[in-house]
Amino acid sequence: MLQELFVILICAGIIVSGLLAVTLRGVTAAMVSSGLASLFAAVSYVLLAAPDVAMAEAAIGAGLSTLVFLHAIRRTSAGRED
Repeated sequence: MLQELFVILICAGIIVSGLLAVTLRGVTAAMVSSGLASLFAAVSYVLLAAPDVAMAEAAIGAGLSTLVFLHAIRRTSAGRED
């Protein structure tokens, strides 16, 4: 019962983070929100007893992809004048 409540709350966090990623104007904030959605997904996989999938999601989805995109955003925005 309590585990089901945690899964529902984590899934709600995934939905909210995904909506924020789509609606935020700042590219960096949207990318961080997308990474947060991946982190929530990794936690939900742990709660659903799939630790191997959770490790892959945390390493690739929340970690590596977010860092690569943030690095690309920083590199492409560095030469732009505001």
